[in-house]
Order: sequence, then structure tokens, then C-alpha cells
Amino acid sequence: MMENISLFLKALHFAADKHRGQRRKDESASPYINHPIYVAQILSDIAGIDDVEVLCGAILHDTVEDTETSLNDIELAFGLRVARIVEEVTDDKSLAKGARKQAQIDHATHISREGALVKVADKIANIRDVASNPPSDWSTKRRKEYLDWAEEVVTNCKPESPELLSYFEDSLGSARKGIDS
Repeated sequence: MMENISLFLKALHFAADKHRGQRRKDESASPYINHPIYVAQILSDIAGIDDVEVLCGAILHDTVEDTETSLNDIELAFGLRVARIVEEVTDDKSLAKGARKQAQIDHATHISREGALVKVADKIANIRDVASNPPSDWSTKRRKEYLDWAEEVVTNCKPESPELLSYFEDSLGSARKGIDS
């Protein structure tokens, strides 16, 4: 048990260090680290996930994509399974934005259950932010487009968690309602 807590805290410290100085695009420029923490919290609280490697994958899910961290760095520090989860949910930044978004939709059908759990929790965290604390420069149209795209990605995921999918649907419905009002 203590070794699980230790690994999770190590991932939290690693992600906090890597994302240091990064901010979300919302009006208040929230610390970026709040996002991966929220993704892990959704997995724990809503889906009942207590697999520490999946939770570490959630905490680390944006480090390769958004920092100078490599998958090899993740594997050396946290093991092959965590690195594979992170790899499955990492966008290829060499692609144009539209191609990256389509790749997420297409790739979602092929990721593992663990990767799908992280992907769906990530989309939940993002759509809740888009509804209540959106990027300051996003129009209503842009916010609605994000919700539609997130729904396409999640439709292709197979997280095998009815609770998580139900929470996604509830969050999506609330986000749409909030944006429309």
C-alpha cells in the first residue's frame, strides 16, 4: 500500500515539476497542474479506479505532449505500463491541429481500457472547464465545437466503466445547457 502511495506522490511531484509555470487558458490562468490532478480525481471518485499505475497515467497524461519529457523518461521513472498509458493518450504535436483532432477520434477505438479511462476522464475535465471556465478567447461556437469533438472521441473509447461514461454524458449535457443559456 505505501509503495502505491509513494509511486502516486512521485508522479504528482514529477508532473508538478514538469508543468511548473504552465497555466490553463482560462481567464484566471489557473495552474496547469490542477488539470491532471482533476483527471486522476475523476477516475478515483467517479470510476472507482484504485490502480495506481492508471492514476499515475492520469497525472502524467500531458507531460510528454506539453513539456520536454520523453516517453523514455516516463518509463524509467514509472515503468513500462505507465509509459504505455501516457503514450496512448499523447497527441502527435507534429500533426496540424485538425489532423491531431481527427487522429484522437480514430485512435480512440484502439487504445487499451486503461488508456480509455484516462482519455474519457480527460475529456470530462476539459468539457467541464469549457462550460464553466473556458479559454478566455473561445467563442460560444468554438466551445460547442469542442463539446461535439469530445463526444466523438469518447464515443470511440471503451473504458468499460458505466459510471465514467454516465458522468461524461451528464457533464456533456450540463456543459451544453450552460453554454446555450
